[in-house]
Amino acid sequence: MADKKVGKVSHYYDKISVAVLDLTAGLKKGDKIKIVKDDEEFEQEVQSMQVDHKEVSSAKKGDSVGLKVDKEVKRKAEVYKIE
Repeated sequence: MADKKVGKVSHYYDKISVAVLDLTAGLKKGDKIKIVKDDEEFEQEVQSMQVDHKEVSSAKKGDSVGLKVDKEVKRKAEVYKIE
């Protein structure tokens, strides 16, 4: 099955390795995601996610979430849930 686009990176905080995602679909802890920008891409599991500075286990379409990431990501990078 094809990977499903779940959002886009709107900001990246390099000092704390957190990407802010604007979600176009739901996302929850434990989901495997792929972050893609130009020719760079990497995969990781969602382990820590926050909405309005509060830890959450899931987020819905339209939410803006802070996500701890394993590598540096660029603004406008697309985020896909690996099915």
